Amino acid sequence: FTIGHAWMTEFGNPEKEEEWKWLKEYSPLHNIPKSGPYPATLLLTGDHDDRVVPLHSLKFIATLQHRLGTSNPNPLLIRIDTKSGHGCGKPTAKRLQETADCYAFMLRRWARNGAFS
Repeated sequence: FTIGHAWMTEFGNPEKEEEWKWLKEYSPLHNIPKSGPYPATLLLTGDHDDRVVPLHSLKFIATLQHRLGTSNPNPLLIRIDTKSGHGCGKPTAKRLQETADCYAFMLRRWARNGAFS
């Protein structure tokens, strides 16, 4: 997956059994609970991100929704920015749109939880 192979010296190689054992201990995907409430989640990705391939975010949110979607009272969402990559190269307008969506998500959750009562 693009540049991910360069991270193996720092994080470990999942193809080596010994390294895989400790890698999966902190892997978000491999530690999704099978039941119970999960906090409101909004993942952010860009469809042209070559550092964190969008596939990882898509697989994570799909697994969350599959395992917890019908029983979880909180939203499990993903925001996929089109024609953008890993953040720093985003035009100002895209950064503002993303920030506004994040604030709207947080404010809605706080409002539903009575934070403004």
